[in-house]
Amino acid sequence: MRADHSGRKEAREEGQEARRLLARAHAENAFAAGEAILEVRDLVKHFPLTQGILFKRQVGAVKAVDGVSFDLHKGETLGIVGESGCGKSTVAKLVTHLEEPTAGTIRYKGNDITRASGRALKAVRRNIQMVFQDPYTSLNPRMTVGDIIGEPFDIHPEVAPKGDRRRKVQELLDVVGLNPEYINRYPHQFSGGQRQRIGIARGLALRPEIIVADEPVSALDVSVQAQVVNLMERLQDEFGLSYMFIAHDLSVVRHISDRVGVMYLGKLVEVGTEAEIYEHPTHPYTQALLSAVPVPDPEAEGKRERIVLEGDVPSPANPPSGCRFRTRCWKAEQRCADEVPLLAVPSLYEKADSGAAHPSACHFAEERSAVVAA
Repeated sequence: MRADHSGRKEAREEGQEARRLLARAHAENAFAAGEAILEVRDLVKHFPLTQGILFKRQVGAVKAVDGVSFDLHKGETLGIVGESGCGKSTVAKLVTHLEEPTAGTIRYKGNDITRASGRALKAVRRNIQMVFQDPYTSLNPRMTVGDIIGEPFDIHPEVAPKGDRRRKVQELLDVVGLNPEYINRYPHQFSGGQRQRIGIARGLALRPEIIVADEPVSALDVSVQAQVVNLMERLQDEFGLSYMFIAHDLSVVRHISDRVGVMYLGKLVEVGTEAEIYEHPTHPYTQALLSAVPVPDPEAEGKRERIVLEGDVPSPANPPSGCRFRTRCWKAEQRCADEVPLLAVPSLYEKADSGAAHPSACHFAEERSAVVAA
């Protein structure tokens, strides 16, 4: 009897491994073919500033996101990095329709979902799920783990019949590395890393194609961060997921991302592959961020030049004219105040076979040899 059980377990594990390899191969082929599952163009989100109590009038706007464009390919991880307040989380909320955009378009599999509502929005949300930053406040303390993970099945009953939901929830707990017997426990009975695994299990419940992870490891200890990131990588291979991974920790983003977008004050200032951004940064802001990343080798750390930016980040309610980074940039000239730089491959590298040949929104984009990636 035990031998029969062992044989079934080995067969199941072999089947799971085969599915993981097949999903990974499909994702790699789709990525190589340039198949974009999500297309974002000129995305804008302005939050109005008002005055008055009875008769409110708009006196300005906080330009949280101001013209962001990117593609997310099938099976790819797109990392979004930048300082606090640069608009990363707002982009995540716009993509998942937790916020309505002021302007711009969001296309999922070629279909415009920017103003989707009702049944159309419900269908979109089944395929685009979110993992939140705080692993505790994102879980209802009055609900058991089984109810939290199973709640998506109440909204989308076609995914799992009522009699099958408990089994599916236990399977999801097992997938994210938790004991299926924990199904009746409450969030306060788990550690921070375990709670984030519960959040990931909830995100996986409807078998989405895209998961937007908004700083999913920033509230966790370093060792637990590694466990959660490795779990997300394994799940991506197993389920063929596409990730939009938002973080301010450049080392974590490099570990998990295929491509990286750097944001500053509501705009993308540089976009490229992981190697292009970390080994050949051309935008001054990206170079400054990378110069601040600790290096474990004391000798290499001593040889690096640290770029210290002066001044504070300008208010998104009143951003600088032209290039938004110019008030803190050592390369700034009058042209930077007069012209908005385009996010394009620098003319210096247009015909060069170099890792620096990737889009950068700077009039004077150029590699800086003193900056060494961590």
